[in-house]
Amino acid sequence: MDQHTLQLLNDVNRAIIKFRGIYSAWSAQHNISYHEMLVFYTIREKGFCTQKQICDSYILPRQTMNNVITTLRRNGILEISAEHSAGREKAFVLTPKGVDYAQPLMNSMNTVENRAVELLGSEKLEALTALMLEYDQALNRALEESR
Repeated sequence: MDQHTLQLLNDVNRAIIKFRGIYSAWSAQHNISYHEMLVFYTIREKGFCTQKQICDSYILPRQTMNNVITTLRRNGILEISAEHSAGREKAFVLTPKGVDYAQPLMNSMNTVENRAVELLGSEKLEALTALMLEYDQALNRALEESR
């Protein structure tokens, strides 16, 4: 591999790690774990979450998310949603206590993300997203071809 390509790959990987690190730092500022933030983030997006959704979306071990969801349920933040559950896959929604707990967190996240989009611009964000998804597909294809 030539030096320029190696440098580009290293830069992309560092950028992704830093990107995730910013969300981790935000979580720490709000006294929640990164994994708890992912639960609230998924609920913000879909209105509910399943352990499988989060694990598949963020490539996390099931046991990790099981522990997070169990703790949030024990603390009265999440409850099972019969409406969104399917077979053995349980879906979770916020309890009324969970809404009171998570709403200020998600409002803060919305403020930060909206400001970031203002600074970057939605067109650049759309291009970045499209390119990252395209790179993801290329990387997955290359991995499959190497087997």
